[in-house]
Amino acid sequence: MILSDTDIRAAIESGKIKITPKPNFRKQLGSCSLDLRLSNIFKVFTYNRSTFIDVANPKTYGDITKQYVVKKTEPFVLHPNEFVLGATIEKISLPQDIAARIDGRSSLGRLGLIIQTAGHIDPGFNSNITLEIANIGRLPIILWYGLRVCQLVFEPLSSPTTKPYKNKIGAAWNKAGALKRVSLM
Repeated sequence: MILSDTDIRAAIESGKIKITPKPNFRKQLGSCSLDLRLSNIFKVFTYNRSTFIDVANPKTYGDITKQYVVKKTEPFVLHPNEFVLGATIEKISLPQDIAARIDGRSSLGRLGLIIQTAGHIDPGFNSNITLEIANIGRLPIILWYGLRVCQLVFEPLSSPTTKPYKNKIGAAWNKAGALKRVSLM
């Protein structure tokens, strides 16, 4: 089961689900999802320092990215076949009995813009969401701060989890926030 627009709004207004800054329901709330917006912080992979990525050694991830903070009034250009990390403006805080799933918006997907490769968000998550952004099209795509880039679908659990995100091994985002590390932002 997933939450409807009515249930999403009620959960946010009651504080059960925390979204900061508070969403503009008229613009961001769909029938069963909440649109999230793109921030102005990106991590770009710099492939000149290494000839491979060692997935068994996360300490090396920071050596292959460079963080860019784009002025909120300027675009970020994503070239064909380019892959970067981004983040949502909104910070999400889920209770222990609700998980979420992030999906791209179809209007952007039709242009070749992919925003995630790992869309599951555990109960207890408390941070901005890291976006794995790729342009699989043939033309550069201009991205702007505040673009409604993805949608969040909320899924109630049958009972509260005993293993919330904050207790998960490698759950660095609760402490560091999105984009602090490549694992992955």
